[in-house]
Formats: sequence, structure tokens, C-alpha cells
Amino acid sequence: MEKEELARILRERYERAKRNEASMEIHLFGIEFANEISEGDYTVAELVELAGIAKGYAAEVSKGVKLAKRVEIKEG
Repeated sequence: MEKEELARILRERYERAKRNEASMEIHLFGIEFANEISEGDYTVAELVELAGIAKGYAAEVSKGVKLAKRVEIKEG
């Protein structure tokens, strides 16, 4: 998946997050797209910048990528 597409999805997840749940949505994004992010030829910081969200969320995406090794996403 191209980084522009990932950035678009990241931005959408951020914008649709309920109040006080943005970090959780960013973590879930990192978990769901961990393989694509890890295998991409760009940094997480570049992805966050391209998404147009605060730079601090790069750490949250990275946490999600790391969590992907240990967790599974449940529906609901």
C-alpha cells in the first residue's frame, strides 16, 4: 500500500475518533497496518506528517505497530 493511502486512512481514523479516543484510534491503525508500515520505505513520522496530524502521534502509531506482535483486533 502506498504511503499516501495509509496517510489518508490515518487522517480519516483521527478525524472520526470520538472525543478522548484519538490515541486509541491511532494505536488501532498501527496494529491493523503494522506490516505495511514496517515494510514501507518511509518513517512513521513522515506518514504522520503526510496525514496532517500532530507530530506527537508518530509515537502512538509506533506503539500500535509494536503492539501488533502481541494483540489481535476484535470487532465491535
